[in-house]
Formats: sequence, structure tokens, C-alpha cells
Amino acid sequence: MITILAFLFVLGVLVFVHELGHFLVARWHGVRVLTFSLGFGPKILKTTRGGTEYCVSVVPLGGYVKLAGETVEDARTGAPDEFMSQSKWVRFQVYLAGPVMNLLLAFVVLTFVLMRGADVPLYESSAPVIGAVAVGSPAEAAGLRVGDRIVSVDGQTTPTWEDFNLAVLPKARRQVAIVAVRNGQRVDVHVTPNALGRYEMGDLGVTPVWRPEVLQVNPKSPAERAGFRHGDVIVALAGERSLTRDQIIERIRNSANTPVVFAVERDGAETNLTVVPEGSPGGALIGVQISPFEVRRIDPSPLEAVRLSARQNWDNTVLIGRTLRGLITRETPVRQLMGPVAIAELSGSAAQLGFAALFNLMAMISLNLGLLNLMPVPVLDGGHIAILAVEGIARRDLSVKVKERILLAGAALIALLMVTVIYNDIARLLR
Repeated sequence: MITILAFLFVLGVLVFVHELGHFLVARWHGVRVLTFSLGFGPKILKTTRGGTEYCVSVVPLGGYVKLAGETVEDARTGAPDEFMSQSKWVRFQVYLAGPVMNLLLAFVVLTFVLMRGADVPLYESSAPVIGAVAVGSPAEAAGLRVGDRIVSVDGQTTPTWEDFNLAVLPKARRQVAIVAVRNGQRVDVHVTPNALGRYEMGDLGVTPVWRPEVLQVNPKSPAERAGFRHGDVIVALAGERSLTRDQIIERIRNSANTPVVFAVERDGAETNLTVVPEGSPGGALIGVQISPFEVRRIDPSPLEAVRLSARQNWDNTVLIGRTLRGLITRETPVRQLMGPVAIAELSGSAAQLGFAALFNLMAMISLNLGLLNLMPVPVLDGGHIAILAVEGIARRDLSVKVKERILLAGAALIALLMVTVIYNDIARLLR
């Protein structure tokens, strides 16, 4: 139920904002709006005000705004409030308004999400130096080692772990060229990432140097009595260093009522803390929340949140462009495309994590929706804008027959895309 409600909420907001853009600009220029619908198909709720029918339709996968005299096929009287009676400049603004509203929504929503603050993984902004290589992984087979510094993936420079992950994620089951530096010497390897998870994300089997960090100390817990503090980095447990979060938790659980010595790093200095886990063997606790990696807290001001939102949306735009280019060049697998079922599943998962995660997902989907609608594909807003541009350059309108063929080709392309993403969704469910 949470998944369905979260999906309908996210999709409803995105569709409403998109169509609201068309609606407001059309009304601004005096164009008569016949229908404003959320969803397609039979109408289940409707009301009419100011000559416009507002309705909710049974199929929630989209929506539309119907304008008077919107196409050459519609019955037209030549009245000034009909869409085709407007200049190309006005029609361009109406088409553009929907995608622009989605881009603005992505910016505004992400700004408010960022204003809440967050703990950001420290490793994401650090150089991709390999801290561990999984046994049997593609990286091990290719000869990558702990301490190697990844310089580039398929010619794309990777100054940070975030850049490295974004370069590898779309490359599942496709050979990539890795350039690394080992002891000052260049190392070139070719490796084929595994497909990780239901969404088949590329994975080489390498991780950064992770040091677990204490995020929370419960009041009156053994950890508080022992002197643990928020931000302590766990360096060693019982003299054993380089332990992962899971290994630390396992040792705590198996040390019921037994003193355990932790070495933690605090303010750049290392100190020892002795704590006695409480509980039954195999389930003992010390009362801390541990992150697998070090984090840094970001609490931006409103102005800083605006700047961060602009930068993150731009980075996401570049990533979307790279993905689309990869689909064309066949570097990005079509299997990674997601349809409505996958979006619903992601919405449900995000909702369970809280409103911040859900709105963050909404911002990302809204950005995708806005950018994809700007593509010069017939049927999409970008396709209509492209036709207007061609007519403007040619200084004459295309014939009805030519427009029909263009729109039919666009509809066929969109139908093929929908079949592909729904097939992907079903295949993921079966897997």
C-alpha cells in the first residue's frame, strides 16, 4: 500500500506541475483551455469552471491539457483564443512551459531537501584509491590491487569515487578500459563489470578505504558510560585494525558481558575506550549507531542550499545526457531503463526511508521528465518545438500530411520505448 500511495503521490505531483505549466502560459496568452486532466482514459472525477473541465482519469500514467483548436485536425473557427491562431512564439512558450516547470520543481524540491542538512559520505569526494578487492571479483581477475589509484574509465577521468562509480554503473557486462596508478607507475587493464542487483548496475568489486564512524550514542548506554562520542572513528577493536562495520557489530554481539577495548580517532588523536556489551551472547549491544564509513555533516544556509541544488541538478543533467548518449552508442545497456513498475518500487522504498528520500527521488524524476520532454522527438514537447523551429526557418508551415507522418513516427518510437521499459520491469520482477 505504501508503494502504491508513494508512486501515485510522486507521479501525481510531477504530472500536475508539468500540465500546470502548459495551462498557465496558455491562459496567460488568452488561449482557451478545454480540459485539464490528470491521467488518461475514462474520467472518474470532473468539474467545470471558467469554461475548463478539470478531471481525474482512470489511468494515472500521465495527463494532458486540451487547448481549443490545438491541432490542424481540430475543428477551428479562426477565433483569437484558439491555439493555432497564436503566433509561433506563443505556441513555443506553451510547449516549453511544461518541461520548464519540471526543471524548476526539481530545483526547488532539492533545495528544500538540502536545507534539512545531511551526513555525506567522506569517501565520495576523495580520490578513488582501492581499499579492498573482493575475492573472485572482476577487479581481482583483472589484476587491480589494494592501493591502486583509478585514474580513468574508458577515457573518462575519475578524480573522485563518485565519478568512478558513475562511470562504472552503466557498464554492466561490457568491457571497460581502466587506467590506474600503482607505485607511481601507470597500469592499464581491461575488465568487464558484473551486473549488481535487480537494476543490473556495473560493479568491479572494489571499495574505498572505509573507516566506521559512530553516528549516535544512546543515552545511559554502555557506550556513553565508556566515553564514546558522536563522530568517533573506530580504528581498532581488541587490537585488530581495518575492520568493517559488519565485523565490528559481529564482535560486539559475541562479546556479551566481556570488556572490549576500542581504539577510536577523535580530533586527530587516537584514544582507547573500554566498553562492556550488554545482552545475551550473539545479541549483545553497546548502544551506538555505526556508519560503514566516515561522514561529514552539511547544514547549508538557504543561499548555500540554492547553490548546492543548482550544482547537483547540473551534475545530474550531465549524467542523464551521458546515459542517453550511451543508449545511442550502445554503451549503456537498454536493460537498465526503468518503467512505471520500477519507479513505483523506488517510490515505495524511498517513502519507507522518510520524506527527505521521497522528495529527493521526486526531484530526480522531475529532472528526467523535464529533460526528456525537451528531446526533439515528435509527440513530446521537444518534438513540437522542433517542428515550430523547422517551420520558422523554412518560413512556411509543413503540410498536414507531413505532420501526421512525423507524429506517427514519434508515437511509434514512444510506444517502442514503453514496451521496452515495461519488459524490463517484468524481467526484474521475475528475477
